[in-house]
Formats: sequence, C-alpha cells, structure tokens
Amino acid sequence: MASGLSLIDWTAPWLAPWRATGERMAQQVAQGQSVAEACNGALATLRALAQQASPAKAVCHVQFVSQDNLPEGMAYEQFIFEQHAVPTREGLHDFFNALCWLHFPLAKQQLNQLQAAAIQSQGVGAVRGPVRDAVTVFDENACLLQVEDVIWDALERRDWQAAFVTHRGLWGSAQMQIFGHAALEKLVAPYKAITVHMWRVPNGLAVLDWDAWLSQDLQADKLARKPFLPTPVLGLPGWWPENMAPDFYQDAQVFRLPRTA
Repeated sequence: MASGLSLIDWTAPWLAPWRATGERMAQQVAQGQSVAEACNGALATLRALAQQASPAKAVCHVQFVSQDNLPEGMAYEQFIFEQHAVPTREGLHDFFNALCWLHFPLAKQQLNQLQAAAIQSQGVGAVRGPVRDAVTVFDENACLLQVEDVIWDALERRDWQAAFVTHRGLWGSAQMQIFGHAALEKLVAPYKAITVHMWRVPNGLAVLDWDAWLSQDLQADKLARKPFLPTPVLGLPGWWPENMAPDFYQDAQVFRLPRTA
C-alpha cells in the first residue's frame, strides 16, 4: 500500500466528509492500484453519478497521473493548468490532495488558475509573492468553518475560553470541513499542536453549495490579505476527547495568547 494509507482512521470526525470516497480509494490502493489509478476510478464513478443528478453537479475536470509525467523544470501548478492533469505521488500527501480535488473541484480549479496567473506574471522564483503564498497556505492548511458570530469573534481575539468553553453549546450547529491536504496528512497521527487556518463560510449556506461559493470567494485580493484564523484544530468540540478536560485550553504553548504591543 502507498506509504501511510493503512494508518488512516476513517472513523475520525474530521474525515467524515471524505470517508465514502476516500476509504474505497485506500482499499483499492491496498489491492495494488497506484494512488493516481484509484483516484481516476473514483472520478469515473463521480462523473457517472453527476450525469444522473438534477441539477447536474460539478465534477473534477482533471485526471490524475504519475509524478513522472511532470517534466523536469516545469512548475507543478503550471502543468496542472495546461494539461488538466495532477501529478500524483504515492503517499498520504498526494492522496489527500487528490481527494480534495474530487470533493472541491471548482475551488481547486480556482486556486490553480490563481497560481498559474501569478506564475505567468511573476515567473517562478524563490519568493512566491502574496497571492501565491496565500494560495499555498489555503491549499495546504485551510479549514472551512461555518459558525455563530460570537464564536468567530472570540477566535479572532484568541479568546479560547470564550470560543470553546463559554460558548461550547453553540458548536452543535457549526459546520467544519478541513480543506488543506497537509493538515489532513498531519491528522493521521494527531497531536495537540496541529494548527489549521480557518476560513469563514457564511451562515445559512448549505454544505452542498460550499464548493461553488468557495470558487467565487477565493479571489486574489482577498487571499492577499490573508484573512485566516490560525486555530489549534483539536480544540474543536467533538473532534478530540481530551478537549473535554477543563485545563485543555490553558496550554499557552498551543493556545497562544494575543500578541501585545
């Protein structure tokens, strides 16, 4: 099996939205398929289901190919943009990246278009620039969060006690989904300090509409402002048993206090 896939605990709460497709793909890899082959098989199934749906659902427009298809010296993002194909290595990182392409095809396409536009205007250099940098942060580490204003405001203040303890009862109506494939990779072996970058989803927006909304929301000017809220992800109520303990959020090495002047 591709390195690490056998370690995935598909019962973990953060993997609930990914399980139906992802667990089947992991089983196919265990049976001898490459990650790219398993992803293309899942894509074919999703395309068949989309044709039967009314209204038609957006489906990933790329194929998945071996990393060997990426020419030496060519930017990964530019290859995807031009070839409509995602170079895919064996292992957890590219497995979760492909899974995100399958679940958020419009948003991933928008991120790729932003990256390609930045490469075209700035070239590929040691410094990515604010937009490419923000796209990378989002692509690798974003977590989508739909939550009441009082909780979002507390997270902005890094008032962890208010966000996770005082208003804990409000989390029952919250919706969360990790987008970043690097964050998902880290959570295969969870540890308290794993931090994601929260991106707010408007209240009232149905989960099925998140991809279409996100593809419109991910604009260069907004990303350049980096409106992320770094948040220790295992602090989310219901996602980790240890955060039931009263002192869990008092660990200042993880739940950092606001910077002072």
